[in-house]
Amino acid sequence: MAQKKAGGWLESVKTIVYAGLIAIGIRTVAFEPFNIPSGSMIPTLLVGDYLFVSKFSYGYSRHSMPFSPNLFSGRIFGRLPERGDVAVFKLPRDNSTDYIKRIIGLPGDRIQVVNGVLQLNGQPVRRELLGNYMVEGDGPRMLVRQFREFLPPQPGIEPHVHNIIEYSDNAQYDNTVTFTVPANHVFAMGDNRDNSLDSRDQGPHGVGFVPLENLVGRAEFIFFSVDGSARWWEVWAWPMAIRWSRLFSAVR
Repeated sequence: MAQKKAGGWLESVKTIVYAGLIAIGIRTVAFEPFNIPSGSMIPTLLVGDYLFVSKFSYGYSRHSMPFSPNLFSGRIFGRLPERGDVAVFKLPRDNSTDYIKRIIGLPGDRIQVVNGVLQLNGQPVRRELLGNYMVEGDGPRMLVRQFREFLPPQPGIEPHVHNIIEYSDNAQYDNTVTFTVPANHVFAMGDNRDNSLDSRDQGPHGVGFVPLENLVGRAEFIFFSVDGSARWWEVWAWPMAIRWSRLFSAVR
């Protein structure tokens, strides 16, 4: 009886270990879940969104693995992001904090913002006013302007279209110098243009240019979303707190 009991425990331990290894493998080479804790990507991503990031989209670096072990440098099967991709990356100044932003500039691109309008390689990027947008879930409720932004096409790739919001066209990062993206780096910006710490801040406490090695993966789709109106113990309020319309929607 004791041997059977010991054997049963051993099989349970093996099952747990195998399940853990499979989960780590999936998170490393396929998909990893992330949640959105801040409003820097409003209106594309909201506080309380949970999404899957594809780890294979840009190839693999040490940051593809849990805890970013320093096993090798560069990327294996590396591929450049497309302009407009929403990507998760490790913050360059500490190589550990996860950030999610939109990739705006690729190596060699010249990026500038003039009176709130993005300039790419010397040309203003077209934007169309959609109307007002109410920001919720990220501090005080605030009415802002929402625009549709049209990134220029890349060879063989359709122009990328996404929405952004602006509080004004004269905020801190609405007028910048021209940034030239160095080799093996990308330039990332939040869609909440006046409330995003991103590549426009090149200081020691900013984001700066993002090394390709720091890319973790591309945001693919939202699998869950809650608006924060229900506490964890308020089971009866959970259905009302879920943003049902956002479930399984693609990130664009």
